[in-house]
Amino acid sequence: MSDGALRLTVLGCATPYPAVDNPCSGYLVTSGDTKIWVDAGTGTLGPLQRHARLDELDAIWISHLHADHAADLLTAYYGALYADVSLAAPISLYGPPGIADRLAGFLTNTATRSPIESAFAVTELHDKHEAAVGSIDLTTRAVEHGMAAFAVRMSSGGRSLVYSGDTAPCENLTALAADCDVLLCEADVVDGSDVHHTAEQAGDTAAAAQAGRLIVTHVGRALTFAEAAGRAATRFDGEVDYASPGTTYVI
Repeated sequence: MSDGALRLTVLGCATPYPAVDNPCSGYLVTSGDTKIWVDAGTGTLGPLQRHARLDELDAIWISHLHADHAADLLTAYYGALYADVSLAAPISLYGPPGIADRLAGFLTNTATRSPIESAFAVTELHDKHEAAVGSIDLTTRAVEHGMAAFAVRMSSGGRSLVYSGDTAPCENLTALAADCDVLLCEADVVDGSDVHHTAEQAGDTAAAAQAGRLIVTHVGRALTFAEAAGRAATRFDGEVDYASPGTTYVI
């Protein structure tokens, strides 16, 4: 697509392990020719290739280092260096502190460190980190997930998408999502949690932020996607949808 619209494609949103027809958390966000892989959960590299090769990505952005959001970085490393991909330069990788050493530790059990930097040009995230990737501006905030974890606001052409990553409701997420066009918010748990949203809390966050639209994602297995969206809609008067794997949303 080259019309400049901001688009969100759901590669997968299952938790904590892939479903038969739904990989773990992963999204492709595009605007014009800019392509960003947002979270690389288990199984998402496969559907990513329906839309972009690894050497066509402008960046990868990782919310936190749990496997259901980051595991496919390991296979992406092999794909980028040892298969049919020819990188002109390492892929820009934005992720939590320590992400490079974490990947290197998984990839080798010897004293020789895996050459992570041959595949990825790593930038460690921090609260209020800002970056421009092609036509998309990214603003990151630290969120509450019991570990280093981040949410991101992605803006292009006057439109904005906020992705919660994994987090309990928190002031940083609400502030980041203020007046956004779309809030893509996790709804992992049925009861309260200090590291996740319920579907109702996702609705509360969208309402507090005055988001234009809410898309619930990362729905735990105790609820169907439709049930989670219905529960969120009891707390948010705007449009509510659920992240449907393979679907592209125009923002």
